[in-house]
Amino acid sequence: MSIYTPISYTSSDGLALYARDYPASSPDAGVSALLPVICIHGLTRNSADFDELAPELSAMGRRVIAVDVRGRGHSAHDPNPDNYNPAVYAGDIVRLAEELGLSRAIFVGTSMGGLITMTVAARRLDLIAAAILNDVGPVLSVRGLQRIAGYAGRCNSVASWDAAADYLRDINACAFPANSSEEWGKWARRAFEQKDDGRLALRYDPNIANAIQTGKLRPTSLAARMAFRRLARRRPTLLVRGALSDLVEQEQADWMRKAAPELQYAEVPNVGHAPMLTEPEALEAIRAFLAKLP
Repeated sequence: MSIYTPISYTSSDGLALYARDYPASSPDAGVSALLPVICIHGLTRNSADFDELAPELSAMGRRVIAVDVRGRGHSAHDPNPDNYNPAVYAGDIVRLAEELGLSRAIFVGTSMGGLITMTVAARRLDLIAAAILNDVGPVLSVRGLQRIAGYAGRCNSVASWDAAADYLRDINACAFPANSSEEWGKWARRAFEQKDDGRLALRYDPNIANAIQTGKLRPTSLAARMAFRRLARRRPTLLVRGALSDLVEQEQADWMRKAAPELQYAEVPNVGHAPMLTEPEALEAIRAFLAKLP
């Protein structure tokens, strides 16, 4: 069981938000000796996705902050669905960093979390010391976006934990063909919560999917490409890509590496969108990347 301290804070527009604070656990590193890490999850996920990665990072002597983006996990649902966009999310991350007194951090962004990281880079590059983009970039495959739009926000509830695991297997088996039944059960406990009537519901506001379902989330934009170049050309950046990814296919990865020649790259075999970052290939790349940072 990972050890963390819950953090409650309030957004600039008054929404109650949540994060997990994992302390640095390395015996030969002080709590503030190394730059902290801010982990930001994907569209329909939450901070629990980092419950295995965070201890690995804390063992390297780094404090880890894993957020619940508004509308997910323990963070409040936004009464205005239009606020479910990277610009607002980025403002929440900046607010959290300021409340915690963090002047710089290493950002780890999975899928949507990477889009948020790039948005922070466009607005407050000073907060980002380095970044790990997990299977995401400023150019995305239409195929992956369509697959995500096909399930995001469309599951109301299920009757049992087995049914929850089956649901996650159905929508993710193409990306994680080697996952065991035990692993799908673990994912279910992270993604679902039990309601008063005994049924299980996904731990997010269905309205978070409006942008991708209506096509407002485009495969690319000039602003996204500029934000990526600003980040990857001015800060150490690592792209981790699942070899089976349908969101960042080889074409998109090649574009990113050409646009930012210093971009570091790691590929996780037999995994699609998005790696959990605890795979041996991902962890090895992350350890090597962090070893070069203060």
